[in-house]
Amino acid sequence: MSINNQTLLTYLNQLLKPEKVKDYCPNGLQVEGTSEIRKIITGVTASQALIDRAIELNADAIFVHHGYFWRGENPCIVGMKRQRIKHLINNEINLYAYHLPLDIHPELGNNAQLAKRLNIDVISGLEAQNQQSVAMLGQFETPLTLQQLSNNIETSLQRTPQVISGGEHNIKSIAWCTGGGQSYIEMAAEQGVDAFISGEISEQTVHVAREMGIHFIAAGHHATERYGAKAVGEYLARSFDLEVIFEDIDNPV
Repeated sequence: MSINNQTLLTYLNQLLKPEKVKDYCPNGLQVEGTSEIRKIITGVTASQALIDRAIELNADAIFVHHGYFWRGENPCIVGMKRQRIKHLINNEINLYAYHLPLDIHPELGNNAQLAKRLNIDVISGLEAQNQQSVAMLGQFETPLTLQQLSNNIETSLQRTPQVISGGEHNIKSIAWCTGGGQSYIEMAAEQGVDAFISGEISEQTVHVAREMGIHFIAAGHHATERYGAKAVGEYLARSFDLEVIFEDIDNPV
């Protein structure tokens, strides 16, 4: 089976609704390739390693969370960016990238997929009045200790998280934002949430956690965002009978 590249773009836009989100990059078809798509490679980031793997596997398209053309970056197509785009164009590989729309999709998104893996019952967005809230709020059926939650994350993501204790309390309520969402920790603390999970940690976040009394777990930017692109790929494979392969290009961050 195959699908036209513009038909796939229309379908992905209907599925992920990028027009509803104010983002830092263009969402959708970022680099156009062959018109007929039979094989898709999915991954977290459109790195050279992922492109090389797509070429090796004779893929017609790549679907990622982190694509190109970010706000504020040098717009010139030189150096590393030139090499990546050159390989895509020379091999007629379509590049589809969805950033925040992939984070927030209620079933296939990074946040939803992380909640599923950690057995979190989703309540709402952390920004309760915002239907497009990037950070999420939920709870565990049975309260966990910080060590239990840390162990669950390590087992599920196969990555040892960095854990900052915010006190002696157990964890019933939980907020999270995959990737680089650590800035939402203060909002979570102000709502009395027991713990917050994100991908990355900065120096100041340690002090916020300790002083505001909220546990913080940094589980890895890449590790927390593996599962959205994978879920979308599996959904496309079922919907269109396409060959879709998830390639996990390891990244320790």
